[in-house]
Amino acid sequence: MTTAEPLAAGPVPAEPAAAEPVTPGSDTAVFDELESAVRTYCRRFPAVFTRASGHRMWDAEGREYIDFLSGAGALNYGHNPVDLRAALIAYLQADGPVHGLDLHTGAKAAFLRRFREVVLAPRGLDHRVQFTGPTGTNAVEAAFKTARRVTGRTDVIAFTGGFHGLSLGALAASATSFKRGAAGVPLGHVTRMPYEGYAGEGVDTIDYLTRMLDDPGSGIDLPAAFVVETVQGEGGLAAASPSWLRRLAEVARERGILLIVDDIQAGCGRTGTFFSFEEAGIVPDLICLSKSISGFGMPMALVLVRPELDQLGPGEHSGTFRGNNLAFVTATACLDRWADPEFAAQVRRNAAALEDRLTELADSFAELGCTVLGRGLIRGLGFTDPALADRVSRAAFTRGLLVETSGARGQVLKIMPPIVADADELAPGLALLADSIAAAARQHVSEGDPS
Repeated sequence: MTTAEPLAAGPVPAEPAAAEPVTPGSDTAVFDELESAVRTYCRRFPAVFTRASGHRMWDAEGREYIDFLSGAGALNYGHNPVDLRAALIAYLQADGPVHGLDLHTGAKAAFLRRFREVVLAPRGLDHRVQFTGPTGTNAVEAAFKTARRVTGRTDVIAFTGGFHGLSLGALAASATSFKRGAAGVPLGHVTRMPYEGYAGEGVDTIDYLTRMLDDPGSGIDLPAAFVVETVQGEGGLAAASPSWLRRLAEVARERGILLIVDDIQAGCGRTGTFFSFEEAGIVPDLICLSKSISGFGMPMALVLVRPELDQLGPGEHSGTFRGNNLAFVTATACLDRWADPEFAAQVRRNAAALEDRLTELADSFAELGCTVLGRGLIRGLGFTDPALADRVSRAAFTRGLLVETSGARGQVLKIMPPIVADADELAPGLALLADSIAAAARQHVSEGDPS
């Protein structure tokens, strides 16, 4: 297991300060002048980053940041892992083909063999691997096409709080009104059902789903598929229990509905196991992977499809960039880590260390209604006042910590360090997080806001 250099906290200002406005001629002026207004993360973290290694990034002025953002889940192993980088450089120096459409290449063959050996076979999965366009949303689109082809039905049932992408088919299954509003056209053929816990304690949302499906007067047509995230990365870090997921899989199986698990953000080790659904003991019909499947932050996406469901014909879900051979190389090298049982055990220890420390933080800030959400190493902190998460994120940035918000109102602080960060490596970032919560709470009170 590769160990990153020790983390450093960097300077700690007394109080969080608003980012300085960009002025013409400054380091960031070119982005305002030439880049589309659609950009998002750089508005929260207005620095020009020039170097990254392990858990850390540095900006153009040499300031160091601890990264609890992890590329929104695309950097589970941190920035520039040494072993993956070495494999990539060797492949490039050997003039290995970089772009290959869906041609057979040695890099793709090596990945497929290693993926079957390390991931599929040990879990008793016989799924085929469909390479899609290199984004998560494209994998979701492909899964929907397959489900509709196989069942002959058109509708998909998605869940409150879910996020599945921004292309129109995947966006129809995404719940956030702000993102849906950008579509410019009606978003149809998706029915929304309540996720576990959405309707409050005492409301069994699987019973509700079952009744709606089985009642001929409900107005709900039998869908082609359910699509679900086991942990809602963009939806406020709600996490489904194993029992809820097992019951959902049973409902699907009994009614001939296909089960699609969107493991784009919660997969590849983020919850402590390679797939986020392993704890539930279910076998989805289709599994969407992207983000950290390449292991290096390079674009790559795929859908795992049960063999009998692999019914799309040649070219029915095509794309120029299904053959990112550089991503195949790093993904294969990454699987060498998972081949060692000690690696998975260490990830689980890291997850336990993070949970313990976040629980301590929540207890320390009980007066703020602080609660720990999520699972494994995809975590959230909720507060009584939903505006506090944004304040904490901005205070953290001034202290040298990158941590974003989640939820339809940005009401949850989202904490996603690399899965390879152990307790000692997590400690400096968590100390900055505690200081940021305290500072944001002080500012909250000084401005007369309720808390």
